[in-house]
Amino acid sequence: MGKDVGDKLGRWYMTSVRVRYQESDQMGVVYHANYLNWFEIGRTEMIRELGITYRSMEELGVLLPVTDLDMKFSQPARYDDEITIFTRMTVFSKLRIKYAYEVRRLSDQERGALPEKNNAEGTELPGELLVSGTTSHVWVNREWQPVRLDKSAPVLYNALNHSLIGGGDS
Repeated sequence: MGKDVGDKLGRWYMTSVRVRYQESDQMGVVYHANYLNWFEIGRTEMIRELGITYRSMEELGVLLPVTDLDMKFSQPARYDDEITIFTRMTVFSKLRIKYAYEVRRLSDQERGALPEKNNAEGTELPGELLVSGTTSHVWVNREWQPVRLDKSAPVLYNALNHSLIGGGDS
């Protein structure tokens, strides 16, 4: 993690989706590329929960392309499963963001207990692990030139910085 990282970076954010027929093959197993879409859903909803949208970032003239991706498959998701995407930031700086993901299948009992859980770093996540992974991103402008977020969109940098790491500089 970056320097001066606070506890909020370690918090897992979660969102759930139901596996659609179009995401699976004839055997009902999810096609591997769909996990990339679910990672994007996870990070988009995480940012939204922090009060920021990707649209608002783009309106400020900054984009956040993926520069690296890693995925590990443990168990397949299947058609009609309700899966939960756990997402957290592991690195946040003026230049980069790195996210970690876990896609899990939860029992009804585990799903019902979710609001009671504190999903802090180091906490065992509930459910059966299906896929884990990370994505790395770099801040760029509309011309795809790397930018320092604190200089190109200071309002956004300060909002993310305050929301995620309690105002510490990274």
